[in-house]
Amino acid sequence: MSRQVFLYDPPDRFVAGTVGLPGRRTFFLQATAGSRVTSVALEKTQVAALAERMDELLDEVVRRSGGSAAVPAVTPSEIADTAPLDAPVEEEFRVGTMALAWDGEEQRMIVEAQALVELDADTDEDLAEAEERLLQDEENGPPMLRVRLTGAQARAFAKRALDVVNAGRPPCPLCSLPLDPEGHVCPRQNGYRRGA
Repeated sequence: MSRQVFLYDPPDRFVAGTVGLPGRRTFFLQATAGSRVTSVALEKTQVAALAERMDELLDEVVRRSGGSAAVPAVTPSEIADTAPLDAPVEEEFRVGTMALAWDGEEQRMIVEAQALVELDADTDEDLAEAEERLLQDEENGPPMLRVRLTGAQARAFAKRALDVVNAGRPPCPLCSLPLDPEGHVCPRQNGYRRGA
């Protein structure tokens, strides 16, 4: 069976968002073009890493081009996206690996999110070989979301993604673990429950 690639070049919208209450949120990347919508689930740490790395890569592009690249230093206010995810949110797959690149010729950020795959291997060497074969198999690999963004779209995505990650439960001022609405057992308070 051939690989399923969800390609958005360019998307009308590409955002990170969540479904659920803080502490029980599911994170998604969602790309839309016209009536076509693709949503893929991933971990909060993956969203944070993608957004941070995207900002770093954009900063590097600006630095190396001497400011001539079509990349804004901050998110243009006219393209900031604070709307919720498009409903219904239907998960195509859970993200395992992600890749990020800059296409200098077309001045585009390329984001790839590939489905999580369980690899059967007896040793670390077998696992490394299996992963390498999987990455090189463009035709038969796992499903993938591939999005090509302008510099401004990439800045807007990164800002929103970091805002979404930081909108969760506030941290405990003593131990930095997340505070639950019903209370928090703080290890710095010898396990006594403190209110939110």
